[in-house]
Amino acid sequence: MSVAAETLAALEHAFAGRRAPRVRALHLPLASSAGKDAEFGALELDDGSLGLCYLLLDGTRDALAAGDAANHLAGTDARALARTWVTGTGPQRALGFAAVNALTRHLFDRAGFLPAEAPDSIGGLDPQPGEHVGMVGFFPPLVKQVTARGARLTVVELRAELAGERAGFRVTLDPRELRTCDKVLTTSTVLLNDTLDEILSHCMRARAIAMIGPGAGCLPDALFARGARKFALAHDAYPGIAALLRRAG
Repeated sequence: MSVAAETLAALEHAFAGRRAPRVRALHLPLASSAGKDAEFGALELDDGSLGLCYLLLDGTRDALAAGDAANHLAGTDARALARTWVTGTGPQRALGFAAVNALTRHLFDRAGFLPAEAPDSIGGLDPQPGEHVGMVGFFPPLVKQVTARGARLTVVELRAELAGERAGFRVTLDPRELRTCDKVLTTSTVLLNDTLDEILSHCMRARAIAMIGPGAGCLPDALFARGARKFALAHDAYPGIAALLRRAG
């Protein structure tokens, strides 16, 4: 099964025989917002739990802003909405992912679990001189944190106009180039657009894979099952869904 399918199955197990929170509200950026101020939306549950989702894929932000999604979602079943992460497309998929993140937050809070903080903005990847680091998606503010430490950087991108040689690093459209990387940095967007499994299939050499970004809030069991030792997601402190359920009672 995919990461999304496994995560949904874990959530279904977590809420079996239990009442799950319902949706209280959908929070979207102001119409006047632009750039980074408009990248994320938040789904709020009736217990106050929040789940973030990235809005700049597949016209999601414009579609949600133009419709009446915020009013229609209030009071709906968060578990049912979460399933659209797998079954939906575009805006529905983004809302489903936000619901998964919010339900995960609810479980964490109910169990009194607080994930450890990342040591830096690249997830503690700690690039070393001579290492080959892969970056999934071109994130300019993070480039120097890799190249300044003497590591070689290859960026894998979907946008053809970004491909080519840059000062101190290279941008490619071919994810197979991750096969020679010692470490890989990616954001949670690979969860939303369902490309994580493909990305991981090319990371057989990587000793560490760091996933960063505010959207990386879902239950990480399925990620750890694909190589827990590799993920810089505070997995040393994460007890797994079974332990969380025991803790929550």
